[in-house]
Amino acid sequence: MAGKRKPAKRIAEAAPTAEGRFSYEGLERVIHEKARLGILASLASNANGLLFNDLKQLCTLTDGNLSRHLDVLSEAGLIEVWKSTSGSRTQTMYRFSATGRQRFAEYISVLEKVVTDAQSELQPSSDKPERSNGWAPA
Repeated sequence: MAGKRKPAKRIAEAAPTAEGRFSYEGLERVIHEKARLGILASLASNANGLLFNDLKQLCTLTDGNLSRHLDVLSEAGLIEVWKSTSGSRTQTMYRFSATGRQRFAEYISVLEKVVTDAQSELQPSSDKPERSNGWAPA
């Protein structure tokens, strides 16, 4: 029979100043979805905007899927839709709205914090104590 285990420390007891440290409130669901994140990253690197077909190719989305994600981003106020005619064809261009660019920049800052937090714990360090404290892999 194994010996008694010590009760695990509660997070609040271990680090009372770290309440909610990993909650990352700035990660907006409307942006965080993979396809929409790709669309916004594409627009961030093309300040003058991108045509629908260019976005479709860059993000490898179908017409319907891209259209739906663009609608969500537009309704959220993140992007602007611009129309133009070229001959008999109408072209649609998308670009960040002013508030959309700011919100995306804030979102990226939170993502950078996620990466920093994760990397600080993943980096091997000789000054970090061994954390087994009687724990063993199951």
